[in-house]
Parts: sequence; C-alpha cells; structure tokens
Amino acid sequence: MSPLASARAILDQESRDFYRDALGLLDDAKLPYLVGGAYAFARYTGIERHTKDFDIFIRKSDFPLASRVLAGAGYETDLTFPHWLGKAFKGEHFIDLIFSAGNGVAEVDDLWFEYAVPGTVLDMDVKLIPAEEMIWSKGLIMERERFDGADVAHVIHAVGDSLDWQRLIDRYGKYWRALYCHIIMYGFIYPSKRSKIPRWVMDEMAKRVDAEMRRGDDDADKTCYGTIISRQQYLIDIDLWGYKDARLQPNGKMNAEQIAHWTAGIDQDGSK
Repeated sequence: MSPLASARAILDQESRDFYRDALGLLDDAKLPYLVGGAYAFARYTGIERHTKDFDIFIRKSDFPLASRVLAGAGYETDLTFPHWLGKAFKGEHFIDLIFSAGNGVAEVDDLWFEYAVPGTVLDMDVKLIPAEEMIWSKGLIMERERFDGADVAHVIHAVGDSLDWQRLIDRYGKYWRALYCHIIMYGFIYPSKRSKIPRWVMDEMAKRVDAEMRRGDDDADKTCYGTIISRQQYLIDIDLWGYKDARLQPNGKMNAEQIAHWTAGIDQDGSK
C-alpha cells in the first residue's frame, strides 16, 4: 500500500469525509491550492506520519475567497496569524490554510504552483507542494522543541538527485547559510549518499563562506538572524542584547505588530 493510499486505513471516516469535503469546496470554487504536510512528505520520502494536521497551501490573496467558500458551507474560519496562517474548523476537525511561514520568509507564490507535482490524497487528484519549497520552509525551522532537519535530510536522501538545486539556492537567498547547514549535516548523516548533493552546490557554498570570512565582521550591522529560525530562543538577543530582529522590515518581511502577535502565540500553541 502506498503512503498516500494508506490514509484510508489510518483516518476514521468522519475525518476522511471532512478533508474530502473541504478539498471539494475549493475545487468547486476553482481556487488553486496545494497539499503539503504529511501527505507531501510521504510522497517524496515514503515515510508515513499519522497526524491530525491537514496542510493546504494557498496564495495570500486567495485567503478571503477560501474563507468565504468554507464559511458558506458551515465551516468556522479564522485568520489565526494574519502574516502566514488561517484555519477552517467544523466540530473537532480543522485544516490549516498556509500562505507563508511563521518567519515571513517562505511565502507561497506562483513558483509553488508552477513546480507542484501531481498526487492522490484521499482518492482525490491533487497537486502537492514541490520538494524544493518543502526544504525551503522546513529548513528554516529550528525551535527548541521542533527541528525539521531530519525531514530535510530525508527529502534530500529520497530525491536529492532530481532537485532543482539552483532554484533551491535562489529560494534561500540571503539565508543561504541555513541551507549550507543542512547539506553539511546531510553529508554527516549519510556518508554513503553524499553524491545526492551535486559537487557544484558544495563548492558554491564554500566559496560564499570564504568570501564572507575574507570580508570580516560587519560591525555596522548588528542583526540577529536567529529569529528567522526560532521565534522564541533568540528573543533575549533582541530584548536585552541590542540586536536588531532580522524579521523586521525592511530587512525582513514582518512588521512590529505581526512579530508581537506571533510572539504572543508561543504561550498558546508552542513554537510551531
């Protein structure tokens, strides 16, 4: 049984019907969406996870329509964190409507849809998020209680030889050191599979590090980029040690109100 098909055996009928109904409503409204989370991860790696999360990725501009469509069918909708996440509930069941990441970096744009891959989820034909975007978003999650490094390593192990590495590097942009961290660790984890990462990628990353080391410290820019990978663990750097928050505009993509709202959520739901 394939990882995606096995969802039939794992989910109870009520949950299965809820997810299928939600996807059907979005299909009827012709609203573009991608399925991510455990279903996409299973598609790429063959690793199954039995979670209650059902992650739907949409463009931010499509959230108002998604909310109206689902609310019209009796769902309760909530823009939980306006910079990246909404939810739709019915009874005990819910779906996540994701249009960015908690750090504001991995925003869903047209490229997610251009490079999406076909899949079957709950006997429905869907599009799944691309492997590159999965690595991009997961690779910037390094919380104390949640580190997605193993997921990144497993995706590279499974499909590294078919990844669009240039596009992945471009996705990370100025946060390329976080990607370098993961590919260095990948070589440590899988010494017999290091060739999954092309030699030119390792050479490019090494050249960038060498260039930075030659330039020396940038004393004029006292910024902490730790807040990009953890919303909680580097608050002391911002609050007490005088570092600038890398998430804050214009360096980052978030404003002060969004950061405060996201930080307040730590006590409610942990550092998701």
